[in-house]
Amino acid sequence: MAQLTRLNKYISETGFCSRREADKLIETGRVKVNGNLPEMGLKVSDDDLILIDNKPLKAKPKRVYIAYNKPVGVTCTTEKKIKSNIVSAIDYPERIFPIGRLDRPSEGLIFLTNEGDIVNKILRAGNNHEKEYVVTVDKPINKRFIERMAGGLPILDTVTKKCFVKQTSSDTFTIILTQGLNRQIRRMCEYLGYEVTKLKRVRIMNVNLNGLRPGQWRHLTDAEMKQINDSIADSAKTEEGSVDPNKREPKAAKHKASPKTHHQNDSVTRPQHKPNKPKQNRPPTRKSGTLSLKKR
Repeated sequence: MAQLTRLNKYISETGFCSRREADKLIETGRVKVNGNLPEMGLKVSDDDLILIDNKPLKAKPKRVYIAYNKPVGVTCTTEKKIKSNIVSAIDYPERIFPIGRLDRPSEGLIFLTNEGDIVNKILRAGNNHEKEYVVTVDKPINKRFIERMAGGLPILDTVTKKCFVKQTSSDTFTIILTQGLNRQIRRMCEYLGYEVTKLKRVRIMNVNLNGLRPGQWRHLTDAEMKQINDSIADSAKTEEGSVDPNKREPKAAKHKASPKTHHQNDSVTRPQHKPNKPKQNRPPTRKSGTLSLKKR
């Protein structure tokens, strides 16, 4: 039986457009499946005839997996309106997109592909896939710095996972992460009073730069892909894979307590009235004292 895939994803995997753009094509009636206008969420296979603007959708391209040594100044986005976008920098003949990101001032290894599923499996926080970096900071580091970096630091409403950190020179260290928080290493260093002056990713899982100069790319080998696929075979590609056990209570939940403190006078006064009811039999002098306090 042919494998079924949601229509928007199927269209995206041919390289015709993104899933979001495919949704728009479907909504506006520009897509037909076996001569019929499809509903959103319809699943299709290679056996179905899919037309866009009455033209047959081309077959899915061969899956592409690229290792790229991103130079400083290249932005990890597919937005063509951004001149420094990574897709234009590589200029690959088919539609590809990056797996994860390296911020613009950083350099080093990043994967690009045309397969969506592998992206989710590699990126989900709970899947614990290693990424190794070499980092230089603006002043000398010491044993205490290494210990605190390795032990976990509070950033972005969470505490970073414990990780491997090794000092390699007076101002440089190697760090291996299994997380992918936004600007994680830079934020960790900032928390300790340091500024990153150079950040280079040298390895993702079993793949390293292998002599790639900045700006160069290569296809991942069959052996590399076999090892990657073996390592992600049991990886979650849905939300359970992104659960962060260190994540702090969401701000919305914390705010539940806020109304109580915000209306503290109400919350304190009301409970006091109930236990004060038996005090109605107190001498008149005590009653008048209570009333005078309420008038203030």
